[in-house]
Amino acid sequence: MMHFNRLQGGYQGRAVTPIVTGELSSGSMTALVGANGTGKSTLLKTIAGLLPPVAGTCDVQVPRKLLGWLPQRSELETRFPLTVYELVAMGCWPRCGWFGGINRALRLEIDAALDAVQMRDFADAQPSTLSGGQLQRVLFARLMLQQSKVWLLDEPFNGIDTQTVTLLMSILEQQQQAGTTLLVVLHDRPLVARYFNDVLSLDDADSTHTPLLRRVAS
Repeated sequence: MMHFNRLQGGYQGRAVTPIVTGELSSGSMTALVGANGTGKSTLLKTIAGLLPPVAGTCDVQVPRKLLGWLPQRSELETRFPLTVYELVAMGCWPRCGWFGGINRALRLEIDAALDAVQMRDFADAQPSTLSGGQLQRVLFARLMLQQSKVWLLDEPFNGIDTQTVTLLMSILEQQQQAGTTLLVVLHDRPLVARYFNDVLSLDDADSTHTPLLRRVAS
């Protein structure tokens, strides 16, 4: 599903991540961990195709439109004049296009996604009025509608209430069971230990990793 050959991420030709070689198999759920400054977000953006690799290669074997990307909330603009319903409906665009109509079948999918994250009652609200946990629920609903084969999530639970974390982790587990490949940047080690069998650590002193992924010394 995703193959890395001596991959390094960085900016303007300067590497900020370790070298990573290996692969993520289809349907795996992997936590990407490491101390601040080890380049977790940079590596994830490189895998997502938002940044070019500084070195090595990254082969994601799905079309880009089937790759789901969720950045950190601090990078999101929530002040657009959209309702929660309209924001979630944007997840349908890979199937209907930006100017395609939302038919009855898609409306039922949107309603089901809002129900899954317990946000149906907020369908007419403005995203800018939501709490951090509520907004993250809405963004997960949008991801669900994209029907992406790969989800790349950058610290999705940072500053989120425990109830929302539990709900969204259940959605991640359901997605994995359906065959979605998940790579999630996390800093909460107890959460990683509870839910993730596969871990890629960018810490030099940390030997925890997935059997199919390894860091290579420079």
